[in-house]
Amino acid sequence: MGIMQQSSKAQDRTLGIWYQHIKQGQIKLPRFQRFEAWDRGRITSFMNTIINNLPVGVTLALEVGSTEKFISRYIVTAEPTTIGTVNQHLLDGQQRLTAFWRSMHNNYESETFFVYLPEFDQRQTKYSDEVEVYCQGRWHSKDGRRMPLWADEPVNSLFRGFIPIHLLRPGDLTNQVDKWVNESTSNLEPDDSDPNALTKYKLYTATKEKLKDEIKNLRERVTHFNLPYLSLPIETPKDIALQVFINMNTNSKPLSLYDIIVAEVESVAGKSLHDLEDQLVNQCPRAIRFGDIRNLILSTSALLQDKTPNNKGMIEMDKEILLANWFKLESGLEKMAWLLDSQGVFDATRLPTNAVLAVIAALYDLIPEHGDFVAKAEKLLRAYLWSAFFTNRYENSAASRAYADYKGLKALLGKKEFSNADWNIVPIFNRDEYPLSNTDSLAEAGWPKKVGIEARGILAVASYFGAYDFADHRQATFESIQHREYHHLFPDSLLKEIEKNSFYAMNCALITWKTNRVIGRKDPIEYLKERVELSDMDSVQTRLRTHLIPYELLAKAHYSDMGDEELKSKLNSDFIEFRRSRAKLFEIALNKLCVGEQPTLDAIWLEYQGS
Repeated sequence: MGIMQQSSKAQDRTLGIWYQHIKQGQIKLPRFQRFEAWDRGRITSFMNTIINNLPVGVTLALEVGSTEKFISRYIVTAEPTTIGTVNQHLLDGQQRLTAFWRSMHNNYESETFFVYLPEFDQRQTKYSDEVEVYCQGRWHSKDGRRMPLWADEPVNSLFRGFIPIHLLRPGDLTNQVDKWVNESTSNLEPDDSDPNALTKYKLYTATKEKLKDEIKNLRERVTHFNLPYLSLPIETPKDIALQVFINMNTNSKPLSLYDIIVAEVESVAGKSLHDLEDQLVNQCPRAIRFGDIRNLILSTSALLQDKTPNNKGMIEMDKEILLANWFKLESGLEKMAWLLDSQGVFDATRLPTNAVLAVIAALYDLIPEHGDFVAKAEKLLRAYLWSAFFTNRYENSAASRAYADYKGLKALLGKKEFSNADWNIVPIFNRDEYPLSNTDSLAEAGWPKKVGIEARGILAVASYFGAYDFADHRQATFESIQHREYHHLFPDSLLKEIEKNSFYAMNCALITWKTNRVIGRKDPIEYLKERVELSDMDSVQTRLRTHLIPYELLAKAHYSDMGDEELKSKLNSDFIEFRRSRAKLFEIALNKLCVGEQPTLDAIWLEYQGS
């Protein structure tokens, strides 16, 4: 309480002083803080507040003694040429002071900031009637020039009423200001032979002096602008400083859970979670395909400590144990990614549910690198994975259910000796409560491009069996599917004629096109052949087979020269038959996959043909 009483009164500090302290390296940011986040609109608004001398909120600084309490970094682009003594850590106010510093150097790559002075705008239509900050977007032309060119040309800038905002930077800029003023008004200086030279010269000098006065007034306003701060004294304990940081940031612009845990790790272990995250990204290139790596870090770490992979569990984690488990985390995440890749699930875009990721990653801690047990354990993990895709187990309360499944799976893997009969201790394998998808539900599953567990699971089954591309015969891999599209097997334009929905998973194949021509209303097999430019029917059939698509049902779907009623009856009947027949193929496949088997494509088709 005493500490906070000492720091409760805000102290004044002008931007001129802030600038000098940043320049000399006296002020740094704790490493756990978020990086620069303001967009050009926020920056412009803040700089307008300054030049209009309007009040802003206070910042928060922690006084630094002989040793910095936190790993720190300089404000972006403010690394001093000579390392000075750090006096303060900025706990709140990073975005404001970063915007101020960078604007005062105009060193943004995609923006240049100006102050607009309407009395110097020579255009017919003025930008505004008020003095205000203006942001000009920048880009590079094909020949490497930074556009628009006028933004770097003093004459053309002043013609529009703009002066670059970096001329307002605190400090002695007399020579720089004079140089810009001379260059921006050079077009007004008369030639000696001009009969009106004297009149024009008076106007020229008056314009220069007026411009200098305006810049001088703005410079003084910026330099003397007050940005007050609260100060936590040197003796403030590290954990209290951290709590104040979390409270202030949560009460204003909410931090993510990851931001808070970064701060807590910093507090208890003195290590940067950001640095470890960068290391993990390099070590686990496959894992980052499956979504937000930060969420994967936290949810997997929670399970490794037997906590629920939700906000509560993540906050309750022991942060020192989190770091001690880092190697397990990296190893588990990359093995998880390899397992999913082997099952035809390649990235977050096609992932049926992310609830499985942390569970599988954490369980790999119990699976040795080699030996007979590996095959047995991975069979269990495969069964769990596919069961998650083809039951409604994770439709709701995914985190708590994932935790319950994790405990059951962990208990099995901890036994070393277990049989399939023991699997019933894992809730997801309770087929009475969580039955697998059947032909009926599969036939009605929605479009897999949308978020839907069962629909995306169907796409994963096709990828598992290769899903060879219709056009180039390339097998489905992470790299190849990036160029594929979600294709209607029965064309959407055809089904619209009978007002039938075409967006079913059973009417979808993930393939590339060899042509972008608009082919229009076609029978399914003709439409397909033209889009991928295939004439070899054997090739068509072989490739369809890898997607579990019954070729004969597409081949017989012909509708030319049919009247409306005949078309409606036959097309509707064929479409239902096609979806149900294909759904039967997927049901055969998933019944094997959901018990951990690795069925062959031939085995699936053989069973289908015998059914």
